[in-house]
Amino acid sequence: MITRSFKDKALSLLGFGAMRLPTLPDGSIDRAATQAMVDRAMAAGVNYYDTAYPYHGGMSEIVMGEVLSRYPRRSYYLATKYPGHQFAEEYHPDEVFEHQLKKCNTEYFDFYLLHNVYEKSMEVYCDEKWGIVDYFVEQKKQGRIRHLGFSTHGGVECIREFLDRYGEHMEFCQIQLNYLDWTLQKGDEKYRLLTERGIPVWVMEPVRGGKLAALSEKDTARLAAARPDDSAAAWGFRFLAGLPNVGVILSGMSNMEQLEDNIATFGDGGVLSEAETALLLELAEGMKVGVPCTACRYCCDGCPMGLDIPMLLALYNEILTAPSMNARMQLDALPEDKKASACVGCGACSAACPQNIDIPTQLAKLTEEAAKLPDWAEICRQRAEAARRMKG
Repeated sequence: MITRSFKDKALSLLGFGAMRLPTLPDGSIDRAATQAMVDRAMAAGVNYYDTAYPYHGGMSEIVMGEVLSRYPRRSYYLATKYPGHQFAEEYHPDEVFEHQLKKCNTEYFDFYLLHNVYEKSMEVYCDEKWGIVDYFVEQKKQGRIRHLGFSTHGGVECIREFLDRYGEHMEFCQIQLNYLDWTLQKGDEKYRLLTERGIPVWVMEPVRGGKLAALSEKDTARLAAARPDDSAAAWGFRFLAGLPNVGVILSGMSNMEQLEDNIATFGDGGVLSEAETALLLELAEGMKVGVPCTACRYCCDGCPMGLDIPMLLALYNEILTAPSMNARMQLDALPEDKKASACVGCGACSAACPQNIDIPTQLAKLTEEAAKLPDWAEICRQRAEAARRMKG
């Protein structure tokens, strides 16, 4: 098993993500199957296990605490997260943290993250009224958290702003990163920023929720011709393994077959050649669909509403290419007068566009498509309610 050094620790490059554990027909976690997978992972050298307060309706922490308790506490590293990204009337980090310790049957967390610091949740994490960051910094001083970091689906500027404020306390950062989002979500820029700040990168969504593990017949054939023994998922993992500042690559595995494929990939230490990386990025470009915006920003100067049109079109392209919660969160974080629906249809943007894009029409389509995405606020409310029921 490939390992990466982090301070005084050797972390398995493959991290066991507990957001998509195997389930029974009624939707509950299959404890027996999860135990078998953890047993196999431990035997293969996987030592990093990642869960979070809301995963599986709050049950992921409990089940992972149960299955890992069969092993000596120092034989694995346990990570979980504080749900400050969920909308609530009040935030009590002390109550949540104590509850998590009990759920996970542990006296400390090896790695603890502020969950999803993005444009909207920044208001919560930075609000001195809640004292969230200060509380967890104190828990680290007490040894109840060994390493403190944060996860984010935010944009580059959001990450920069958070690091400017709290970077001295953040030891690692977990971002969505894969060869499609390398450019689609400016993953390359996020990776560079974190590397420049000396912050190791933990990776989530390495195969884009399965999208990059099930490619088109044509793309699959091209990859198979170059690496006959590798699955499409293995290509995605090898791309990330070639990035020196990546410390852990999380995979949310739902069955033993996925685990075995990952163990084989992370067991041989192989990374992609320059030619293979170029092939992968070429395939990623072919997956993209949408508006041919080059982000020249000529359209912005004359917009009477002051809309960030290139950013809006980039989110529209993301929705069309590979819909994810990220786009909905980014759009929800915008003030009403800066959303696509605020466009007055004057056409000044189209007149200035070198690509001759009918921008008002595309912004109207973005508004329509965004309305079809899952309601992030409602999802947060449901998760918070599930957590409250569990605590009660």
